[in-house]
Amino acid sequence: MIPERLLNWVVFAGLLAVPLWAIVADEPFTITLVTRAVILAIAAVGLNIALGIGGLVSLGHAVFFGLGGYAMGILAYHAQTYTSLDLFGLSLAGTKSMPIIWLVAVVVSALAAWVIGLLSLRTSGVYFIMITLAFGQMFYYFAISWSTYGGEDGLSIYVRNGFPGLNTLVPIQFFGLCFALLCIVLFLNARLQNAPFGLALNAARQVPTRVETVGLNPMRLKLVAFVISGAITGLAGALFADLNRFVSPTMFSWQLSGELIVLIIIGGVGRLYGPVVGACLFVALEHWLGALTEFWHVYLGLILLVIVLFARGGIIGLLTGKEGAHV
Repeated sequence: MIPERLLNWVVFAGLLAVPLWAIVADEPFTITLVTRAVILAIAAVGLNIALGIGGLVSLGHAVFFGLGGYAMGILAYHAQTYTSLDLFGLSLAGTKSMPIIWLVAVVVSALAAWVIGLLSLRTSGVYFIMITLAFGQMFYYFAISWSTYGGEDGLSIYVRNGFPGLNTLVPIQFFGLCFALLCIVLFLNARLQNAPFGLALNAARQVPTRVETVGLNPMRLKLVAFVISGAITGLAGALFADLNRFVSPTMFSWQLSGELIVLIIIGGVGRLYGPVVGACLFVALEHWLGALTEFWHVYLGLILLVIVLFARGGIIGLLTGKEGAHV
């Protein structure tokens, strides 16, 4: 069996090697594919904090992904049309600056996660799943009816937003930016897992009554995890919208929430690099099998079925010989 730390380094090196090879081979589209995988990995890492550590099976994380995307789209739209954004009686200008957009996306997503978490965490099990799904559908249909920003047709951004010192229109530079953010998110996730908060959250997932007996509030622990998870997923949504230069209500769809859960299950629930492995495999299957048949999801379903039945720790668990977290 492969040591998990070694496997993590192999995945890390592979994510860097493929874009570098694509530069040599003059394959810019491959860089874009890897960038998409990195962004989906960021979103899945965010969900994995709630799912893998906290045991919160959320079918509404697309809410935060979509909020991050629309934060980017709205700010960039007003910047490119030279119009102001009216918010609670205040007239605000748009911006094409990525750091400002990321900050807005993270704050908006975190606030939404706090409100949704306060309501959703009063329930558990299938009721928690359904209430998060309900919030996702509410935002989805609101986005469809929001004609100011494209409604069902979505909103296009003509030029990718900028980052100081970089030309984000160059695929490898935008990839480098997204990869750096993935590294930061993975580092934060690793520190969180090993911190007292992460240990307490894991205990609240397994035996909440014992956590209460030592004076800790399981709901408060899960709420903080849910907010952190939503903020990271919102950041991924802003990056995804910048990658495509387009936002639409599909970013709020429950199918996207389901895909993020699938990524985590394939890679390994609770594993640090599980979401990364799952995202890379998902994008690879989408690209290669999607070119052969429009029913490529059938093969993805078969892979998921095999993993659920015979490799409960996901691909990482299968290669390292360790089972994953039980949610």
